[in-house]
Amino acid sequence: MRAQTGQSLRSSTRQGGRRRRAVPAAVAVAIGVMTLGALAPPAASADAAARPDAVQQALNTLVRDDGMPAALASVQGRNGRTRSYTAGVGDLTTGSKVPRDGQVRIGSNTKAFTAVVVLQLVGEGKIDLKAFVDTYLPGLVRGKGIDGRRITVRQLLQHTSGLPDYGIHLDDDEIRNRYFEPRELLDLALKHQADAAPGETWGYSNTNYVLAGLIVQKVTGRPLAEEMDRRIIKRIGLRHTYFPTPGEMTIREPHPHGYHRNPANTPLRDFTEMDPSAGWAAGQLISTNSDLNRFFTALLAGRLLPAAQLAEMRTTVPAGTSGLRYGLGLTSRPLSCGGVYWGHGGDIAGYETRGGVTDDGRAANVAVTSIPTDEAATQHVKDAVDRALCG
Repeated sequence: MRAQTGQSLRSSTRQGGRRRRAVPAAVAVAIGVMTLGALAPPAASADAAARPDAVQQALNTLVRDDGMPAALASVQGRNGRTRSYTAGVGDLTTGSKVPRDGQVRIGSNTKAFTAVVVLQLVGEGKIDLKAFVDTYLPGLVRGKGIDGRRITVRQLLQHTSGLPDYGIHLDDDEIRNRYFEPRELLDLALKHQADAAPGETWGYSNTNYVLAGLIVQKVTGRPLAEEMDRRIIKRIGLRHTYFPTPGEMTIREPHPHGYHRNPANTPLRDFTEMDPSAGWAAGQLISTNSDLNRFFTALLAGRLLPAAQLAEMRTTVPAGTSGLRYGLGLTSRPLSCGGVYWGHGGDIAGYETRGGVTDDGRAANVAVTSIPTDEAATQHVKDAVDRALCG
C-alpha cells in the first residue's frame, strides 16, 4: 500500500526510485494461482476522439512497452468535463475489454481517507494531533525503542513516528487467504526494533495508519469502515467506493483483473481475489479513478475538513529525493508544467493507482493492473499522470 513513494502493503510511496519489498500491500499474494502467458496486445479506447491523445498514448505505452495487462485513467478538467481512457485487456485469459472506469483496489490511497477521518475528529475536539498515542491506546504500543508515550498522532499521520512497517514482514503466499485483525498487524510490527526515534526522520510505515485506525475506533466507539462510510463516502457521493467486509475477497462491480509477479522475473499470476485485511486502515479500500478524483477534489476544496485541519494536512515534509513531500495522509508532487498536484497513490498486489488534483481544479487518476517491477514502468505511470494534468 504505498503512497506515492513506494510499497505494496508497501505503501504507495516510492522514494527516489528505491522500492521496498512489497507487502502485498496488504496483499500481494500468491498461492496456487494460474500462471499466465504473453500479454495480449493493447486495445485502447477513450470516450473522446478516435485519435489517441497524450493520455491515451501514455496508457498504450504502459501496456505495449511495460507489460501491464491493462491501464485505466480518468481525467477531469478545470471546467469539470471528465474523460475516461482504457488500454489493454481486462482479463488475460478471456481477452475481455477493460471496463471503463472499472473498480480497482486502491491500496494506500486508503491512508488519505483514514487521515481525513482523524482530522475531522480533531476538528470536533475528540483527538489532538499533539497528543501521544498512549492518550487513546494506553499501554498498547511498546517494543524495542518503541513507546506510545513518546509518539504523537501527528507523527503517525506524517510517517515520522519511527515505527517499523509490519508490511515488509508479510509474505505474498501467506496472506492471500488469511484474515488479519488490526491488532495482529500491530503485534507483528512491535516484534521489531524501531526504525528511528519519534520525530527524527520521515519513514513510510503502514503501522502508523493501523494505529490511526485503532484510535478512530477507540474515540468513536464505531468500526473504522462505518466512520469512513458515514463521514466521507456517503457525504460526497462516492458511489463506487467501499471498504470490503471481513472475508470479502471479490470486487463487487465491473473491474479489470489484477495480476502480480514476485519475484520480478516470474510469470504474472491473477491476484484479483484476495483477503485485503492486511491493508486495513492503510490500504483496504476499493474504488474507481473517477471516485478518487471526486474525493481529492472535494478534499482540496474544503468540503471534508475545516480550513485549519486542511492546512495541517497540507503541511508537508520531504519524502525521498524525487520532489515528493508528505503531509498528513496527503502528498504533493511537482508537475512538469509547473506547480504541484496533491494526492496519495497506492499499491496492492494486482493494482497500482497514482494521481491527484491541482490547486486550480484539474484532477487525474491512473490505474494499472500489475505493480511495476522496474523503474522505467514506474516512471511511465507517473508520466501518464503528469500528461493528464499538464495537457
